[in-house]
Amino acid sequence: MTDADVLGGSGESPATILCVDDEAGILSALRRLFRAKGLAVQVAQSGQAGLALMQTQAFDLVISDMRMPEMDGVAFLEQVRQHWPDTMRLLLTGYADINAVMGAINKGEIYRYIAKPWDDNDIFLVVRGALQHRAMEMEQKRLQVLVQQQNEELKVMNDSLEVRVHTRTQELRQANERMRNNFITSIKVFTSLIELRHPNLAGHARRVADLARRLAGQMGLDSKQAQEIFVAGLLHEVGKVGFEDELLTTPVSLFNTRQLEVYRNYPAIAETVLMPLDELKGAVEIIRNHLERFDGGGYPRHLSEAQIPLGARILAVASEYDSLQLGLIGQRKLDARQAHDAIVQGSGRRFDPAVVDAFVVLHGGKSREQLKKEKQVELTVHSRDLMPGMMLSRDMITPSGLLMLTAGHVLDDAVIRKIVDFERSSELKLMADVWQEIKA
Repeated sequence: MTDADVLGGSGESPATILCVDDEAGILSALRRLFRAKGLAVQVAQSGQAGLALMQTQAFDLVISDMRMPEMDGVAFLEQVRQHWPDTMRLLLTGYADINAVMGAINKGEIYRYIAKPWDDNDIFLVVRGALQHRAMEMEQKRLQVLVQQQNEELKVMNDSLEVRVHTRTQELRQANERMRNNFITSIKVFTSLIELRHPNLAGHARRVADLARRLAGQMGLDSKQAQEIFVAGLLHEVGKVGFEDELLTTPVSLFNTRQLEVYRNYPAIAETVLMPLDELKGAVEIIRNHLERFDGGGYPRHLSEAQIPLGARILAVASEYDSLQLGLIGQRKLDARQAHDAIVQGSGRRFDPAVVDAFVVLHGGKSREQLKKEKQVELTVHSRDLMPGMMLSRDMITPSGLLMLTAGHVLDDAVIRKIVDFERSSELKLMADVWQEIKA
């Protein structure tokens, strides 16, 4: 910070000083000294006159004599501090009165005190230091106000940004939902082109997709997986787009060797057509494998059981169920009950038993596990009555609280022998809760 910044100059107004003393000679000397340094100087010959002058003009610094009639320097500077706290205050005294100086420091909160007689250079340095101190304080206050204003503006901007981000997020979600709906609509329109070639195929893809999605839900799959299976259901016969009309209208059971070869290749054609679309990769994998059989006798790769993607195993059941009713598989159309029974009969061979269970439950029936439990009764038996093949219905725990076997464990000869041996060695009587099949 330069003298020009502190004292004024370079186009800036000069710093203003008020000198208060009851001696005219002192005031004249101070005025002459500071004006020569480029400062604006006003004088007053009493504390009351100085206060009156400050009511009409702003001052950067005041210099007050200590001993003045009516109002001394301490009282005057205390008034200045109360009403103009940003004005720097200096005390001029010719007396070594420590009490007076302490009063000025405590009540008037002066920056410095100057002893009479003074050295012109020393007093100027004190004044310059006081003005520098004031300039730094004023700059600090200005920056604090600026930071506070900027913080308030930033808060407003942040609040506004949060609103805009929320609004934009909602717009993107809505746009994404529209795109997803349009995507599904486009797929439905595309699949309807194949169905238009044969009246029996009308609505086939939509029914298969809907059943496949409900099966996925019944089996506890998440929404993303269920959606992939639904899309696969809509598109599972896209590979038939190049089929001759005769191939579309002939049941699979009546295909000759050439037709059967073409038919078994349609999932691969669908894969080739759809693979460029990244959004359909999951659905494509399902379509590619939905002609596989659970027992490994399907196409194209003869996969079996868990090697076949679960979505493909679900799609196989949904597609077969609707195709049987349309007469696309056998020589005659089956009604819903007959198609249902055909699916159940294919469990473990053509179809995944777990998917068939979900299919049966979805149609109001009972799963294999439910039927099995209904044919069993829970019994508590002694260890000597345990038989191989029995299943524990509850955890097997010793009288002392030791867990031996968990519920659901199927007993065999080796396990039963260990139970009996443990019973003998520990001299305990062990009981077990088991499922016992009810004989008709």
